[in-house]
Amino acid sequence: MTVAAGLVAPVAVVAQTVAPPAGGGRGQSAVIDVDHARSAPIPIAIPDLGGADGGSAQLGHEIAGVISADLARSGLFRLIDQSAFIQASVSGGAAPNFQNWKPTGAQALVTGSVQMQGGGQVRVEFRLWDILPQTQIQGTAYTTSQSNWRRIAHIMADVIYQRLLGEKGYFDTRIVYISATGPRDRRTKRLAIMDQDSENNRLLTDGTWLVLTPRFHPTRDEIAFMSYANNRPRVYLFDLTSGRQTQLGDFPGMTFAPRFSPDGSGVVMAISDGGGSDIIAMDLASRVTHRLTDSGSIDVSPCYSPDGTQIAFASDRGGDQQIYIMGSGGGGAKRISYGNGKYATPVWSPRGDLIAFTRYAGDTSNFAIGVMHPDGSGERILSEGWLVEGPTFAPNGRVLMFWRETRSLDARGRGFSSRLVSVDITGFNERPVETPTDASDPAWSPLGA
Repeated sequence: MTVAAGLVAPVAVVAQTVAPPAGGGRGQSAVIDVDHARSAPIPIAIPDLGGADGGSAQLGHEIAGVISADLARSGLFRLIDQSAFIQASVSGGAAPNFQNWKPTGAQALVTGSVQMQGGGQVRVEFRLWDILPQTQIQGTAYTTSQSNWRRIAHIMADVIYQRLLGEKGYFDTRIVYISATGPRDRRTKRLAIMDQDSENNRLLTDGTWLVLTPRFHPTRDEIAFMSYANNRPRVYLFDLTSGRQTQLGDFPGMTFAPRFSPDGSGVVMAISDGGGSDIIAMDLASRVTHRLTDSGSIDVSPCYSPDGTQIAFASDRGGDQQIYIMGSGGGGAKRISYGNGKYATPVWSPRGDLIAFTRYAGDTSNFAIGVMHPDGSGERILSEGWLVEGPTFAPNGRVLMFWRETRSLDARGRGFSSRLVSVDITGFNERPVETPTDASDPAWSPLGA
């Protein structure tokens, strides 16, 4: 049963390029290497965006705050405190007085303006400046509904991130996850969705049935997930616009661990078969299925490579559960994990260069989140704990999100929690992700979804 009626997809934003003002010619900044920015975050000044009236000025203040928070959370930018500003703002589309900004130590500067328009619309113009060469790096104006101002701020943060670091940002994204409430032994679990900065949080299901492992469609406002609706564990599709749920097939055993193909035309998932499980692929248009494994073992957690030619999955076919890779049509499975412990939940990076995983010791008391190359080389652990699990990549492949459980402090389960955490793929900048309830099973949306 659902509770999510109505639109939850992002609202359209119209963008246009704005020319540099006189004396502020367009230039190309010196892109800072991400590795360098980790050790020496880029100093950037973000004053409030100006506005001709009180409402516009307030919105300009809020937009600047969201941009600042996005960049600060990345760990790759150092926000200059506004108390150090000599020039509080830059009016309209004028070039700044660069001599007023050099003493702050900022390398980059963001300026802009907000204009409320009729019909509930708003126009936001922003410019990104490289202070030392005194050039404009970017100039763009956005028009959208006033209620959609937060998305404009995230898009602006993505532009700043890309222009200064040379790779796409990940701020104009959403997270779908499992919201959990109640005692540890009687948890109520609901599908929930929020922006990547934990705002606009909403529940999608009412908790009547257990739900698990939600995953975003690569191009549509749709989620695949596992549900125990009517006590029959099945994979479902959830339309984020209408709230409509559709069951994917009616198999004799349970279906679980769904993931979309890179082009969104199909889903790969596991299906129980006696004491084991196999991996099947389903074409969404015809609902025709194709069995990819038939090993007699437990084959689970399939995930396509970004180009769709390979699938990573977990299997105990060699004894302990390990990660394997096979062709997307099945066959030729090759083991790639050989570290100390069992491996689960493989997830391919959108860049194709890494596979994230959960690793746990034989006594299951020591879990870890890590990454390795698709050939199994270069394994490194990013975070460890009593229970850490379920990695998901940001769409630019730079950041992972996962969930961490804490032990109960007493026999009644008090002190237990389950929370989302993000971390850079190097293990840098681990930080909690705020949710109103306990949370697990995060999945990151594509950029702009």
